[in-house]
Amino acid sequence: MPDLKLIAFDTVDLGVVSAHLQDAVVRVGDMTYLPKEKRFVAIANRFDWAKAVKPGTSTRNQNGAHERRRAGVRFERVNSVKFQGFDFNDKRTSLALLAVTFTPAAGEDSPEGDVTLTFSGGAAIRLAVECIEMELKDLGAAWATKRSPEHPEDAN
Repeated sequence: MPDLKLIAFDTVDLGVVSAHLQDAVVRVGDMTYLPKEKRFVAIANRFDWAKAVKPGTSTRNQNGAHERRRAGVRFERVNSVKFQGFDFNDKRTSLALLAVTFTPAAGEDSPEGDVTLTFSGGAAIRLAVECIEMELKDLGAAWATKRSPEHPEDAN
């Protein structure tokens, strides 16, 4: 499968990127905020959901063909960053990303607002942004993994 490269400029785009980043594993040491550049960047090991699900369905492949890919995540026009539910100084901590969402600051049409990265266990990162400007880019070859993310609805 070719490398994924997505750019988000609005909430619809951000939803697509969020779907591709669902269940990505991010080490705290692989995230940084660059205030002078107004940029937040991270390296994530994203689960390749496109390969894990049978085409045209929501059913998972049973052949165990699961892969992870190293991906760069970049947010521009970031004014500030707040962390919740984890110690940003513990660089060895790993977090499982659940979703990336946007909340406008003043009214539905405002480009300014907060991008929230929600992780399992109640951890979150809130980026105060001038507008949505984000990029997700695969950084290399995929590798096989035997473990597939589990979700409560999977148990049914």
